[in-house]
Amino acid sequence: MAIKRLFVANRGEIAVRIIRTAKKLGIETVIGVSQGDIGTLAAEMADRAVVIGPAASAKSYLDVNLVVHAAKATGCDALHPGYGFLSEKPELCRLCEKEGLIFVGPRAESIETLGDKLAARALAIESGVKTVPGTDHIANVEDAKVAADKLGYPVVMKASAGGGGRGMFKANSAAELKASFEKASREAETAFGDNRLYIERFVERARHVEVQIVGDGEGNVVHFGERDCTVQRRYQKLIEEAPATAVPDDVRKRLHAAAIQLTSHAKYRNAGTVEFLYDVDRVDFYFIEVNSRIQVEHPVSEEISGEDLIAFQLRVAAGEGLGITQDQIKLSGHAIECRINAEDPYNQFLPSPGRIKGWQPPTGEGVRLDTHARENYLVPPFYDSMIGKLIVWGKDRDQAIERMLKAIAEFRLDGLKTTLPLSAYIINTQDFRDNHITTRWLEDKGLPAFETTLE
Repeated sequence: MAIKRLFVANRGEIAVRIIRTAKKLGIETVIGVSQGDIGTLAAEMADRAVVIGPAASAKSYLDVNLVVHAAKATGCDALHPGYGFLSEKPELCRLCEKEGLIFVGPRAESIETLGDKLAARALAIESGVKTVPGTDHIANVEDAKVAADKLGYPVVMKASAGGGGRGMFKANSAAELKASFEKASREAETAFGDNRLYIERFVERARHVEVQIVGDGEGNVVHFGERDCTVQRRYQKLIEEAPATAVPDDVRKRLHAAAIQLTSHAKYRNAGTVEFLYDVDRVDFYFIEVNSRIQVEHPVSEEISGEDLIAFQLRVAAGEGLGITQDQIKLSGHAIECRINAEDPYNQFLPSPGRIKGWQPPTGEGVRLDTHARENYLVPPFYDSMIGKLIVWGKDRDQAIERMLKAIAEFRLDGLKTTLPLSAYIINTQDFRDNHITTRWLEDKGLPAFETTLE
């Protein structure tokens, strides 16, 4: 069944991205916008825009019933949730199915299983994919101490329903365990309404590597290579690249195979990302989680594969299958993405909403910008701080690095502070150029060195 009219249940750059691909495929688009997003680029690009509620996301973008009602009322036959907001809420998928709407994403059962980290961990073990040494649900501090003694310090407490680094606290010793356990439990309850925790061995020198996949829901899955998302601040990614050149070729092949193995076993449908922790010292990797949606960093996978992942999402959702085999996906070159967040890296990353007074993005070979921003756009204070993603492609990593530095230098963005100067600093460090970074590098070394440039 072909999709004729698509409801875009999101905002910002991902809404623009979805609308652009839908138009190429001849699909009509309707976007639901909050009162804070009237007159935005996505609202102008869509064939129709409808106001679904006030600026506060809890009363607009996060209201499942409101979103589905708007999709039905505007005659849409499909709904794309983008990322964030309701994208990983099984309730949205179930309500879409009940109302006869095609949900552009995984089945509700998959979202439910993979959204619970303990359940996802069990699925990985069941499918024969290695996980970080750890535990199932830990009920109290006493059990945590027993488990930590067996695993060996340092350990990290993780929220079962967690994501985005919330509900995660490290304990370097038994003396730190009680406080870490209690902080993780409180934060998990506050953030997710679920205080269940489990414990994993903390990998001292790790890289964050993930594999982009698309499945047809029948057990057939293809991958579009892997991404390196190691540059992180407080578990939030800042710079992503593809491929992960720090990973040896034999390990890379095993990474791809593990991602396919797990998602095939789960009969995963639509786009997803299988995330792994790469242990630099052991030259090995462990499964972390599956993100059951399109991810912010998907453009770097598109750049090295030459494929449109949103188009794959729409075709799979429409029941057209994958339409491609693994040997038809050719990966070449190197891509880097820098997230452009409206935050002040010179002042403890304080949010920097406001009006863009000057806007002249870079151009040139291999340069791509995914954004909803433009001159005179008023960046609102209500939502995530990301206003765009600057992506470059080069024939190899060195060329991609040079193109990114040139693109950032040429980017004129006046009126508010962004993270672009920090991205340029990071990319130009010798550690980044030599690929000698870990998930702790930015906070332990990169940011302290960056801060000295402000003195």
